[in-house]
Amino acid sequence: MAQQSPSTSPTGAHRDRDVYDSRNAWAAGGTMFAGVLLLIEGVLGIIKGITGIARNDVYSQVGDYVFKFDVAAWGWIHLVLGIVLGVVGAGLLKGAALWARATGVVLAAISIILNFMWLPYTPIWAVISIAISCFIIWALCNDGGRTRSAGV
Repeated sequence: MAQQSPSTSPTGAHRDRDVYDSRNAWAAGGTMFAGVLLLIEGVLGIIKGITGIARNDVYSQVGDYVFKFDVAAWGWIHLVLGIVLGVVGAGLLKGAALWARATGVVLAAISIILNFMWLPYTPIWAVISIAISCFIIWALCNDGGRTRSAGV
């Protein structure tokens, strides 16, 4: 009788797990990167918020836009969101899996909406923040590799 290696077992359990782990390797590493990005987005949000609150004439509007808020009001919005993003990013980096991932997805979605509304003030940086938030959502929603393979 020939011995079978673990990767060629009749059930294919090890082979399937290896394929699953390699497929989610980007997402598992992406979760740590998403935590770092949440921290960076939080710090940038705090800086944008302080700038908007301190000087109401720092940002100039590019044309007429439907969403008209005072820059100081935008400053407070960005400041509060930045603080919460930083806390969630720190939670992700400390390993708080479930609450930090769920909150990170929700906050990244809110960040996308707010940065879309912030487009008339800083169009390039708003688009960059939207792209970063999209990556954060992808990484946090696709990271099942650590929790699923750890229990197998």
